[in-house]
Amino acid sequence: MPKQIPHPMEVKMDYNCWYECIRGCGKRYSIFDVVYRCEECGGLLEVKHNLNALRQRSAAEWKSVFEQRVFSTAWPYGSGVWGKKEWVCPLVDDEQIVSTYEGNSNLFWAQRFGKQLGMDDLWIKLCGNSHTGSFKDLGMTVLVSVVKQMIANRKPIRAIACASTGDTSAALAAYGAAAGIPTVILLPRAKVSTAQLIQPIANGATVLSLDTDFDGCMAIVKQLTEDPTIYLANSLNSLRIEGQKTVGIEIIQQFDWQVPDWIILPAGNLGNVRALGNGLMMMLDLGLIDHLPRIACAQAENANPLYRAYLSNFQVFEPVKAKKTVASAIQIGNPVSYERARQTLIDFNGIVEQASEEEIANTSAQADQTGLYCCPHTGVALTALKKLLQKGIIDPHARVVVISTAHGLKFSQFKVDYHHQQLEGVQAQYANPPLEIPATYEAVQSALMKLV
Repeated sequence: MPKQIPHPMEVKMDYNCWYECIRGCGKRYSIFDVVYRCEECGGLLEVKHNLNALRQRSAAEWKSVFEQRVFSTAWPYGSGVWGKKEWVCPLVDDEQIVSTYEGNSNLFWAQRFGKQLGMDDLWIKLCGNSHTGSFKDLGMTVLVSVVKQMIANRKPIRAIACASTGDTSAALAAYGAAAGIPTVILLPRAKVSTAQLIQPIANGATVLSLDTDFDGCMAIVKQLTEDPTIYLANSLNSLRIEGQKTVGIEIIQQFDWQVPDWIILPAGNLGNVRALGNGLMMMLDLGLIDHLPRIACAQAENANPLYRAYLSNFQVFEPVKAKKTVASAIQIGNPVSYERARQTLIDFNGIVEQASEEEIANTSAQADQTGLYCCPHTGVALTALKKLLQKGIIDPHARVVVISTAHGLKFSQFKVDYHHQQLEGVQAQYANPPLEIPATYEAVQSALMKLV
């Protein structure tokens, strides 16, 4: 088993965290309370930290601590999330942590694709290179660990539940199974990929396939978790955001503590936007960086409430009825974290762009032909990049990081349909179907003539 010993850089200090209402009413709660919104004003909650205690270490000391912990076998510091435990959730005992050593994912230099776009400094943060194949592992390790601690503290929790378009359910089911905690999954029927559907089934979750969309599932799971013995795992719960905020810290650490010019990410329920901003803002507050990157959010045109709000300079937000999109994980018309994301985009001088179904499919295929294997949501973000370059908003010489949220293998049917030109409304510019030819040397030689 991993070494359960204090890390050599660990120093015991008054590290603490709590929930606090983002609307500024001052209401606080313990992270071990079963609460998702402020009971005073109804505002969303967020995890806050004792920054004065964290400032007892200098920025240089924190950098050294984080560098030494990467891939460490001293439990639980080798995790990309728990290697930053003091910044994430210092109140959970190490023996209650549920981790698959998530995070520390590859920052891929997309050299060839970047050159096609006229760029020389394009990077893809491959968050899908994770235990269940998506960035949701980063947040779920924190949430399930806190629940395990709550159960150890005699809190009567029977199960953890979520509504999902696929990736959240996979992460919850896997981490719940590792912790021995029952999980309940509400999925929109026929709106998730087969690969995503089988993950929670294989991990023993109770999977409920509902004849509705994600927003319908979300409405029901909110009702279900009014029972305090069934704990909510959606990003309305800010514990998820705490784990996911490490992706921004990780990106900058991988650049030797240099800040990129832009970070672009696909946006659905909008918790990840806030998470990214929180991690970066914490680095600024604690002196590890001296300025912030700009953030661009990318939405599918068929599910674009954030984009519409952006067009009004965030003065008006109206939920939409999300239409079918190949980017199924962000097929969300009423994102629960809009209030959080709006402030992040304001703080980071952010931009929102959208992508049509044809743009998503063709950009994903184009990127694949340069060595990637993109999920469609990454295709949304890459399309946004192309548009922002064309508009002159992003300089082609800027250092840009695109966050890839899931592994493309979860969406292989999407790629099969693309290359067989079976995606409705999509003219596949990069279709590359297999050639069916006779089993003869001459036929193979003839087929290979096109390589010359």
